[in-house]
Amino acid sequence: MLDLPIIGEPPTEPSIEGESVGNTKGTYAFVSLGCPKNLVDSEKMLGSLALDGYSLVNNPDGADFVIVNTCGFIDESRKESKAVIQEMLDLKTNGKTKGVIVAGCLPERVGGSLLEEMPEIDHIVGVFGRDEITRVADRLVGGLKEQRELFRPAAIRALDDRARLRITPRHYAYLKISEGCDRTCTFCSIPSMRGKHVTKPIEMVIEEAKELAADGVRELILVAQDTTYYGMDYYGEVRLVQLLDELEKVEGVDWIRLMYLYPVNFTDELIDKIAGSTKILPYLDMPLQHINSRVLKRMQRRVNREKTIELVQKLRDRVPNLILRTTFIVGFPGETEEQFEELREFVKETHFERMGVFPYSVEPGTPAVKLDEHLAEDVKLQRQEALMTAQQQLAFDWGQSMVDYELDCIIDSPTDDPNVWIGRTYADAPEIDGVVYIQAENLEAGQMIPVTIVESREYDLVAVPSESEID
Repeated sequence: MLDLPIIGEPPTEPSIEGESVGNTKGTYAFVSLGCPKNLVDSEKMLGSLALDGYSLVNNPDGADFVIVNTCGFIDESRKESKAVIQEMLDLKTNGKTKGVIVAGCLPERVGGSLLEEMPEIDHIVGVFGRDEITRVADRLVGGLKEQRELFRPAAIRALDDRARLRITPRHYAYLKISEGCDRTCTFCSIPSMRGKHVTKPIEMVIEEAKELAADGVRELILVAQDTTYYGMDYYGEVRLVQLLDELEKVEGVDWIRLMYLYPVNFTDELIDKIAGSTKILPYLDMPLQHINSRVLKRMQRRVNREKTIELVQKLRDRVPNLILRTTFIVGFPGETEEQFEELREFVKETHFERMGVFPYSVEPGTPAVKLDEHLAEDVKLQRQEALMTAQQQLAFDWGQSMVDYELDCIIDSPTDDPNVWIGRTYADAPEIDGVVYIQAENLEAGQMIPVTIVESREYDLVAVPSESEID
């Protein structure tokens, strides 16, 4: 079997009113793939199914049906999604489950052709059909075979993500502040799947944040396709600072982490807000994609080398203890060896604490497909490896520089060793960055304690509780 991200018993009961999880309308298993934004959609579907009386089980073998919430972003993720779907269909063929529902970005990307390719699928549900998942489940359980496709137009109003059945640990949660994207990056298929940018009003975001805090969340991780564009469509101007002002007032929340910050609209006001906050972490996830101005222009990123360097330097100068995470694409059509070397030198000079590198992926329907000078796959992979090699030692050096420092650490989970726990500092986003192994007894998930770093192990750290009083 594949190593499937099958959702088991949630770490907390759903923070919703209505029937509890475990009623007898039917049992189902759930597989969630893709990014944190997709995870929020999964949690919303789980909450709807719980309210409707369906019971979540942690093994698809024997469940009445299985839902696979897919990713369709790049070819590799589509292949992974189809492999998971096929495994669930094999269970159905062998009589171990009655049906398979496929939801999310893959059906939104390829439409009804997915049923032609994999006709054993019972129903497909697009991204914007997620709130009708119970109706689809009812049809499957009721044996209705017609109308196997459910697609809805892209949202023109923000989707309500409250009443979710969370599958993250109780102490942290993703908070989606907008949907879709107005950018026209030539390599990206997200607008075709997720539609145009739609801001979730500040009042709705705050209500959701309060609901999450009441459910035990101490760390809110803000996600969107373009976080720095927040508010432009709804208010006529960017309003991320105003949103952060209100989020800081939510009782119970200790950390606010910002992800997917596009380098455009990164205002001085926003920088000052981050620098002066006690809750907003000096951890910024800002995908840059490249540094060469010509490549950036062909990517249609609306930024160039000079503006990028100016922004990075401004952030370094004004935000104390800044951790910068970024991602780059190598092997974009027309990228010369000299342009790649320019990128590699930029990485060496800038010392990003966190970085990911992706080889350019040919995405059908995107403008970049029509560009000339596409590169061979082996060239893309060689450049990916070379850039990650350049970054690796920088990351290891940063980890070594943390030894003897005292940092607050949030405890995520125990290990098999009862005296070792897994935690994260402000420098570590869950499931993306490294972790901290804390040597201690009698800790609890969700605790926040000061620790002293005693050792660096490549991307991870080892720590012991500081003499300061444990929270």
